[in-house]
Amino acid sequence: MSDTRSGELKLDMTPMIDCVFQLLIFFIITLKPEDLLAHLDVNRPTVEHETPTNTVAVIQIGVYPEGVTVNDRMVSLENLGALLKKLARTSETQTILVKCAPDSLHEQMVAVLELCCVAKLKNLSVMSL
Repeated sequence: MSDTRSGELKLDMTPMIDCVFQLLIFFIITLKPEDLLAHLDVNRPTVEHETPTNTVAVIQIGVYPEGVTVNDRMVSLENLGALLKKLARTSETQTILVKCAPDSLHEQMVAVLELCCVAKLKNLSVMSL
C-alpha cells in the first residue's frame, strides 16, 4: 500500500497486532502448568516399631512477659534447662511446642530455644498466641 503522492510506504499494523493477540491467546489456553508440588522433596517419617512408653504427647512451653511456663506451670530458665535435659535423656525426638505471647520478650524465646538446642531436642515448633 503505497501513497503515490508522498512516495512513502504505509504499513498497516492492525493485522499484525491481531495475529500477536491470537497467538498469545492460543499459548495461554494451551499452556499446561507444571505441578510444582509433585516435585517437592518431602521427608516422610520412618516407621518405628518400638514406641517410647514414658513420653508425653507434646510438651508445651509458654513464653510470656511474666516468665516461662511448662505445661501451664511457671518455671525459671535454670529449672527449664534441667527439665529439658532430663526429658532429652528419655527421648530426643520428644515434640516441644513453644508458644509465645505477642508482648513477650524476644530474648526469652531465644533463651528457651537455646536450652532446647543444648538439651539436643530435635522436634521443635514455635507458634504465637
